[in-house]
Amino acid sequence: MKLRYALLGLATIGMVFGLSLAARMPSDAVQGNSARIIGIHVPAAWLGFLAFGLTALFGIGWLVTKRPKMDYLAASSAEIGVLFTGLALVTGMIWGKATWGIAWDWGDARLASTAMMFFVYLGYLALRRAATDPVQRARRSAVLGIVGALQIPLVYFSVNIWRTLHQTQSIRPDGASMPTETLLAMLINLAAFTILFAGLLIWRADQLRIEEARLAETVLAPNAGSAVIPPKLQPGS
Repeated sequence: MKLRYALLGLATIGMVFGLSLAARMPSDAVQGNSARIIGIHVPAAWLGFLAFGLTALFGIGWLVTKRPKMDYLAASSAEIGVLFTGLALVTGMIWGKATWGIAWDWGDARLASTAMMFFVYLGYLALRRAATDPVQRARRSAVLGIVGALQIPLVYFSVNIWRTLHQTQSIRPDGASMPTETLLAMLINLAAFTILFAGLLIWRADQLRIEEARLAETVLAPNAGSAVIPPKLQPGS
């Protein structure tokens, strides 16, 4: 529990520092002040990738070990991934409206593929709620989590495969095509978001474990009336 609070506190400090840097970074020559949203948009998108990738890894862990903890971690990572991906989509729409003059275009490869990935993991969460047997739920979720993770490289490289509205990667092996102040703010927020993810993952997995234990107690607990023994009547009474 102490680790969880330490991570959340450290993440808060990092985000305050990173967002303050993003607010003070120089205005972009082409995009103007709207480019400052990169300090939130890119880290949120990256954390969505990380979360869904870990969902697949924890799913593999469950298939191999059958340990409930692996399933709790997989489910928690998927929930947080949906949160971060949703944030990336919203901030991307705001940025797109300011830069392209349109908030959404299904013809853009990055937008469309990210939306599809988002819907797949909404389906993952719906699948978990539809199954009542914990073993069956964990097995089906693990398979869907692994299959769903195959979308991650497609979403990431979509800007290179299909040249649409989105620009190509700003950070490449040969360097970054952005000012140092912008890169610093983005990387600090990326680190802060990652720490926040770790804290939320620990907290949510623990909550799922407690919820599952309470549900098991409710199912296994005898009915209150079953412990009541009716009195034996004496003959002739």
